[in-house]
Amino acid sequence: MKTFDELPLGELILTEGQNKTADNDKYVRLMWEVDRNTVGKGLTWLIYSKGGDYRKWFGNLQHVVNWSAPARSHYRKSSSCRIISENYWYREGVTWTDITSGGTGFRYLPIDTTFDMSGPAAFFENSSDIYKHISLLNSSYTKYLLPVLNPTLHAQLRDVKAIPQLRDAVCNARCYDISKSCIHLSKADWDSFEISWDFTILPLLHFDFRQPALKTNYQKLRAHWREMTLETQRLEEENNRIFIEAYGLKDELTSNVPLEEITLTSNPYYRYGGNRSEENLETLLQCDTLRELVSYGIGCMMGRYSLDKPGLILASQGETTRDYLAQIPKPSFTPDENAIIPLTDQEWFPDDATNRFRDFISTVWGEEHLQENLDFVAESLCLHAIKPKKGEAALETIRRYLSTQFYKDHLRTYKKRPIYWLFSSGKQKAFECLVYLHRYNESTLAEMRTDYVIPLTEKLAGYVEKLEQDKEASASAAEAKRIEKELSKLYKQQTELNAFDEKLRHHADQRISLDLDDGVRVNYGKFGDLLAEAKSICGK
Repeated sequence: MKTFDELPLGELILTEGQNKTADNDKYVRLMWEVDRNTVGKGLTWLIYSKGGDYRKWFGNLQHVVNWSAPARSHYRKSSSCRIISENYWYREGVTWTDITSGGTGFRYLPIDTTFDMSGPAAFFENSSDIYKHISLLNSSYTKYLLPVLNPTLHAQLRDVKAIPQLRDAVCNARCYDISKSCIHLSKADWDSFEISWDFTILPLLHFDFRQPALKTNYQKLRAHWREMTLETQRLEEENNRIFIEAYGLKDELTSNVPLEEITLTSNPYYRYGGNRSEENLETLLQCDTLRELVSYGIGCMMGRYSLDKPGLILASQGETTRDYLAQIPKPSFTPDENAIIPLTDQEWFPDDATNRFRDFISTVWGEEHLQENLDFVAESLCLHAIKPKKGEAALETIRRYLSTQFYKDHLRTYKKRPIYWLFSSGKQKAFECLVYLHRYNESTLAEMRTDYVIPLTEKLAGYVEKLEQDKEASASAAEAKRIEKELSKLYKQQTELNAFDEKLRHHADQRISLDLDDGVRVNYGKFGDLLAEAKSICGK
């Protein structure tokens, strides 16, 4: 039977066109940039499908589009913009990525979202049709057919509408069940990472995997991820067999799905790709999972997350610890009072990121296994994030990661739209601290100066004086040379810190305010060179 004798999907698909803002810098944000309370149906921002990496079943929902009445009016009136008909607002459907160089993965589009030209969408009359036909769209049959329909690197709506319906297979009840299961597994995977809007808890902290030893905890989680990957692979291969057998395509197509095409972020074969050994893949996954633990720990310090309640806690502009305590009156791990966390290569402050991370690990896994667990964190970070250093204690390794690599990882995770901002005195790293975007207020810079910069200036002066005395009293030339080298570094740091303090005082006096609707790029640029990576984030 020739599959093209079937009616095309265009007979079922309801939608035409895509949204186009013509000015994404003004009208589109990454969802973590804006105030959580302004996202949703009837609010300023709406979750926006914009394509993204090759991924099947669910995910790649990272953007929001301005859906306020003035913005929608602009889209309607401007000749360079486009807005879909109200009949298709907020509907559930199927979305995919227009550019197909990495393959075409079709994903469930939830209700109360919308889409653009690089993430087109198809709508059906009812939910069951969505689940039936996403099984067709993610089958090996469609993977083979799409390049025939359009040999370019694009999968446009008209191409999807031209795909035959293949009713004999689509009407198989298993297709519906398989789609539901794959979407569930893919959504669970997507939501287990911070950048998901529905992120609730880091998987390592989930009670299903919790063990006294963090290493055992990770091993149990890794086994779960492996089961998820293999179950998704089994379901996708069963789905392929349904279509292949229904239309006699055994000689043309295979039901096999390679592990690298099981598009779960927790699957290292997909996540890292390439011709890597299994050992290398496992090393990367372990390192990244522990990096994510550090990031989640920072989030708990900031009050964005809590060990006592799932999901986002403080994620709206100007929220304070009072708002946090209104939700969690007796937290097991208390967030920082002003969301200013020092990142220093030495222990100048008892509440710096390193010490608070140690307290975080102790709170979650207990004091009894604390050193063992810190050792595992340090060992995991040294697998790939930073190079191991002989004779370095675990907490020193974690401090080195936090002070040299954490912010680079944060920028990569949050696509150069960071939620924790690194205030830095400069190349000498005399003083650096993280500030949480959503908890910043007009007094933050003054508090940073009073609580940390001025005290550090005094501490540096005292330490320099001590070293100068030690140098004079030194009995060995080698010891004197070592002290002299350290003093040289400290003198440079003192000069840098004094200059930073002057700039910080100037900006603090301005009492700079932020508007989260403007996005990170605009707001980040208000602080001149007080912030690290300003050119990378704001442009030249």
